Amino acid sequence: MSEVIDGTTLARPSGGNEPLRLMAVHAHPDDESSKGAATMARYVAEGVEVLVVTCTGGERGDILNPAMDRPEVKADIGRVRNEEMARAREILGVQQRWLGFVDSGFPEGDPLPPLPEGCFALEPLESATAPLVRAVREFRPHVMLTYDEKGGYPHPDHVKTYEISAEAFDAAGDPDRYPDEGEPWQPLKLYYHMTFNQERILALHTAMLDAGLESPYHDWMQRFDERPQLWDVTTRVPCADHFETRDRALLAHATQIDPNGFWFVVPLDVQREAWPTEDYHLARSLVDTELPEDDLFAGIREKVCL
Repeated sequence: MSEVIDGTTLARPSGGNEPLRLMAVHAHPDDESSKGAATMARYVAEGVEVLVVTCTGGERGDILNPAMDRPEVKADIGRVRNEEMARAREILGVQQRWLGFVDSGFPEGDPLPPLPEGCFALEPLESATAPLVRAVREFRPHVMLTYDEKGGYPHPDHVKTYEISAEAFDAAGDPDRYPDEGEPWQPLKLYYHMTFNQERILALHTAMLDAGLESPYHDWMQRFDERPQLWDVTTRVPCADHFETRDRALLAHATQIDPNGFWFVVPLDVQREAWPTEDYHLARSLVDTELPEDDLFAGIREKVCL
């Protein structure tokens, strides 16, 4: 069966009880656990099929946990991060797929050094997008999650992840584009992660001070003044019951996450009370929905779960 929405032919289920499917596209292993992890865990618990697509292996990532800063770990960082990703996806209950690109690293200096040859950020758009289009057509997500055009923060791999996600969202349903990458499938909604939005950070900052605790967010207030938020939050997904699962997935990325570091300063009970959602901006939708939303599948459930 098929359905035409806004001139686009969408694949439709042939019968009822079609499972909802969510695809989250991320740059590196650990990004899936720091952005939207509790959302994914909630939907998995509800029976939604969730696929994390990881664009690179994180081979050029720094070791951010002093306990893991050892020569044997540095020497085999790609394998170690692969194993960390395997543990995290098991904790979250998600499927996961590697696109196989090479981490670009985070260039620092003035002027910035050139990116390393052959890295993900330097891949031509079409060759970088092709394997993601294939993943979309094989998994057939109804909803895609990615970063905004600034990457959420200016890591070249995050910016590239946005570029291929936007391109794949537009191209996957078109039989004339990427014709060698499988049967067309058109996702219905595309969201940007808004994990560190200003309203949430301010709420957590205030909650910590009200609890008589030291807030880790003092410097963030000035950053928001200097760099205004690009996008409004349109969608807040209640998922506080899954914050603990999110934290266990974060800890699985032991090279990247210090158990005594920033991620765990705000107690879970404070987080659940002050801000019990994970937040998103609805960037594209081919279905009708009313904003604000509290469900990534708003406007889709009625069409799919017949």
